[in-house]
Amino acid sequence: MRSKLDIDWKQIDEIISRYENDKEALLMIMQDISDIYNYVPPEIIPVLAEKLGVRKSHIFSVATFYKTISLVPRGKFIVHVCTGTACHVRGAEKVMDALKADFKTQEGGTTADGLFTLEGVRCIGCCASGPVMTVNKETHGGLDRSSALKVIENYRNISS
Repeated sequence: MRSKLDIDWKQIDEIISRYENDKEALLMIMQDISDIYNYVPPEIIPVLAEKLGVRKSHIFSVATFYKTISLVPRGKFIVHVCTGTACHVRGAEKVMDALKADFKTQEGGTTADGLFTLEGVRCIGCCASGPVMTVNKETHGGLDRSSALKVIENYRNISS
């Protein structure tokens, strides 16, 4: 699926420096790294620990607490399906099931081609537009099974 990742260490240093090596900025630093790679590669963790003066265990605890941070590779497109009450009563489960079938993976999984990662979230904040999903930071609402699959097909097309 993925070849060995080439880490741009200069870019990592720039991110850490932007936050003045402040350990209180760990979450923001990890988010910036995730914005580049869609996860925090394990090779970066010892560097963060050293430069920020924090324990590796602290980095792991932050990474596993926040859903926006991942320590394992994720797809080019992160698909979040809202499963909150408003979306749930409007059919979010059917949208999620259609995506699981299309992706041939479960919630939290990544497609075999590394293109999509599917995650459920409790609320996206667009309750009047439910069911709602985001693909990376783009929001799509008023979905049903077929319209959700059409959205995904558009992302497949722009990626080929």
